[in-house]
Amino acid sequence: FCPFSLFLQKCLVIIIFDSQRHSEMSGVVHRHHHFARRGYRQRVYVERTKPLEQYTPEELYVRLRFGKADMEYLVNLLRPKLQHRTQRSHSLSVEDQILIALRFYACGTFYQVVGDYMGVVKSAVCDVVRDVSIVLASLVNEFVSFPKDNQISFGEYAQYYWKADKVSSCWSSIDCTHFINRKGRHSINVQLVCDADLIITNCVVKWPGSVHDARILRESALYRDLQTNRPDGIILGDSAYPLLPWLMTPFLTANTLAQARFNTAHCRARCAIERLNGVLRRRFACLNYLRAEPQKACNITLACIVLHNIATKRNAPLCADNDAPEPLGDPNQPPAFCQNEQTGRATRDAIATVIR
Repeated sequence: FCPFSLFLQKCLVIIIFDSQRHSEMSGVVHRHHHFARRGYRQRVYVERTKPLEQYTPEELYVRLRFGKADMEYLVNLLRPKLQHRTQRSHSLSVEDQILIALRFYACGTFYQVVGDYMGVVKSAVCDVVRDVSIVLASLVNEFVSFPKDNQISFGEYAQYYWKADKVSSCWSSIDCTHFINRKGRHSINVQLVCDADLIITNCVVKWPGSVHDARILRESALYRDLQTNRPDGIILGDSAYPLLPWLMTPFLTANTLAQARFNTAHCRARCAIERLNGVLRRRFACLNYLRAEPQKACNITLACIVLHNIATKRNAPLCADNDAPEPLGDPNQPPAFCQNEQTGRATRDAIATVIR
């Protein structure tokens, strides 16, 4: 009786083992068919390009708008906020992220094209452009600041400008420019203030294209600050802006020789902002045709503003075909939207008598 019971126990163990083995094999077969049906493939990592090693300094400026030394500066600047904690899934280095973002800013093409050029997938380009733009936009207060201590009176400037026929670096010009979305509509109206060296000293990037330039100024922190603490110098603007003691606009109609001279000097000095608008678009072609939602478009614009100031201060050259300024408008034919205010007329008339 005992040997027979032991035989039954062994048979039972064999049956249980075979059933477990069959269930495991069936599970493997099921998973194989399941994954095969869903099209899962083994992950393949494409070798990424190395533009810093492939191109000469001149070619880097053409493709990325920055050279190798400038890239090292940007990497050290952005490393604390872009560095990944691990290298899981071959994560992009800080240098690779900046290269991808700069390539997009410089050419403004589709993410797929940038990804093929840099050796990454389209979704990675989208994430990188978003992350780098947010980090650069957070640095706008560090690289874009309005000067307060180097202003001189406009009378001194007018005499200097009229005799030397050049613009003093102590002066700022203001204007608004539209950035176009993928449907060809003016979605964002950006206010920029710059000096004669094309350094952006103030910017407002949040208003839709339907908002007038004068309202953007009135709602800005710059307006509140200068209304409370009037600077020693002035800002030059076109006739879309109100005439204020610190904001000079041209005469709508030059009735005297002094007024005509003032308009001529004003136009020559204010052309810096027109040149800036042209250089900014040509340095970063993505601003000509933004394929992004409004918030992301604002971050990209702020990122380009910060990069422009960095490039200008580091004397990064522009290509010959990218340095052409925008055509200037006629300063005597401004949009008749806002009326000049009485508070600035006395200042403008006094300035007009100084220019000879």
